[in-house]
Amino acid sequence: MKRHGHGLVLGKFYPPHAGHHHLVETARERCERLTVLVCAASVESVPLADRVAWMREIHPDVTVVGAVDDTHMDVHDPAVWDAHMAVFTAAVPERVDAVFTSEAYGEELGRRFGAESVLVDPDRTLFPVSGTAVRRSPADCWDFLRPPVRAALARRVVVLGAESTGTTTLARALAAHYRARGGVWARTGYVAEYGREYSEHKLAALRRRWPGAAWEDVGFTTDDFPHIATVQNDREEEAARTGSPVLVCDTDSFATTVWHERYVGGRNPLVEEIADRTAHRLWLLTDHEGVPFEDDGLRDGEELRSWMTDRFRAELTRTGRRFIEITGPPEARLTAAVTAVDELLATGWHFAAPLPEKR
Repeated sequence: MKRHGHGLVLGKFYPPHAGHHHLVETARERCERLTVLVCAASVESVPLADRVAWMREIHPDVTVVGAVDDTHMDVHDPAVWDAHMAVFTAAVPERVDAVFTSEAYGEELGRRFGAESVLVDPDRTLFPVSGTAVRRSPADCWDFLRPPVRAALARRVVVLGAESTGTTTLARALAAHYRARGGVWARTGYVAEYGREYSEHKLAALRRRWPGAAWEDVGFTTDDFPHIATVQNDREEEAARTGSPVLVCDTDSFATTVWHERYVGGRNPLVEEIADRTAHRLWLLTDHEGVPFEDDGLRDGEELRSWMTDRFRAELTRTGRRFIEITGPPEARLTAAVTAVDELLATGWHFAAPLPEKR
């Protein structure tokens, strides 16, 4: 097998999928060094920076660069080719010895670079997937996506509410419901509430110094909450990388902003900034009405449940987050939650159409 010096792979990677990765990995094996050029049009809804970051993570042994290319594709128009090549050569100015594509235009691309054209799996027999298919239905193409892309596309559903309002029960039941659907959904993840784990550690640490300590003896400072929010985000991101197209979370970093009010008073801008780092969410607010308060050793706010429900509702509304309120007995709550999540999934992912192509 012939080995090349500097190879080039270019594409939109909108978003990247298994076919793209096979192309890159094949080229990398056949070249001393490889550059991947990610070309994004301004009209597309996945930022160029995200695509570049994904490709760098997935292919750490190649050079990945990005460029904005707002010229439509017409392989029969020399002027269009000239416009594209101006973008390509500005992004990759060094000599290219081989270009790797799965497209019929690869021969002309190679000629214009003064490089050999290498065609890789043009019939898509190894990985029957395309960017168009992924944009149409990411869930149907989920197994062709790598972890960072899954994390970006997973629909994240957050169950939140005041103390002892059934958030954990509902979140676990909701995740189990989607796992039971089988297929790709069998990997539906559940992210537990890190704040509770953190509270258990604080109480245990206090009891090591004072064996008779109880929950009401535990104190929080404003500095506790950015840590809680950050770890919650990190665990959510990790679960989204390996799960299904939906991820169920028992609270999240946004809820931490209200818990800060509950335990410290006032707002913490850093917690709010951390809470704004995640997207693709639906919030399910569990009402306290009709749910008996159960003191499990880490709760002491029965009289505050109404206030907390109101604060969650107010903050969800103020920040424009999509949410529904969950009421009634457990069976009705699960039914309402499933209906809301199914409606969310049915709306699709809303990728903007790429620039037209004429081949």
